[in-house]
Amino acid sequence: MYAEERQQAILDRARSKGRVDVVALAEEFGVTTETIRRDLTALERVGTLRRVHGGAIPVERLGFEPALSARDAVLNEEKERIAKAALTEVPADGSIIIDAGTTTARLVQLLPSDRELTVVVNSPPHATALATRPNLNVIMLGGRVRGRTLATVDDWALRPLADLWVDVAFMATNGCSAARGLTTSYQAEAAVKKAMLASSRRRVLLADHTKIGNDYLVRFGELSEIDVLITDTGLSTESAAEIAATGPEVIRV
Repeated sequence: MYAEERQQAILDRARSKGRVDVVALAEEFGVTTETIRRDLTALERVGTLRRVHGGAIPVERLGFEPALSARDAVLNEEKERIAKAALTEVPADGSIIIDAGTTTARLVQLLPSDRELTVVVNSPPHATALATRPNLNVIMLGGRVRGRTLATVDDWALRPLADLWVDVAFMATNGCSAARGLTTSYQAEAAVKKAMLASSRRRVLLADHTKIGNDYLVRFGELSEIDVLITDTGLSTESAAEIAATGPEVIRV
């Protein structure tokens, strides 16, 4: 087993059990405890685990949200596939919302140049990437910029959304489960996401498989409010069926 495969297996165990133990992992994988500690350190550096005495805990269990740079460094191929699949949901013309996030950032880069679109964003990096595109009318939601996610929040972001009605919203989330719906770790971002859902005719959720089954502090929507979930093949068929039973079409790419 390559180190990357072992680290992914460790992360999967941590998320399913809530914690992993160094000694138990070393026995299970037939490697030294030092090798496991290096694996845990690597996973902590990319923001998916937090080291604790004798093992590690997935960050979502701590209510801790990795920085944007850490999240952007993982699951790149999966996020690229998800973003490419989302292009089928982009209208020929009209208006869309693109939520702040690392997977939605891929969609920003891939938006076709032959569509006349109004694009509403709450991310300065998204706005910068789109602003020079001659076919796009870019609306940047104002407000306070949250440093951890580079998303605009608070009243100056919420007030314009109350008066908007767009064709499609491409949403991001920290957590997604059949039991708890759509969740994130920060109340001000949850409020903006909730307003985006309310401002759109069609809602498309872009979420890699690591988001599914996890719950964070603040709920901003129900899965029944989502029309389509686009995720990757790391999500099992059983989990996909559980999500689909709550309402959205589930596409795995």
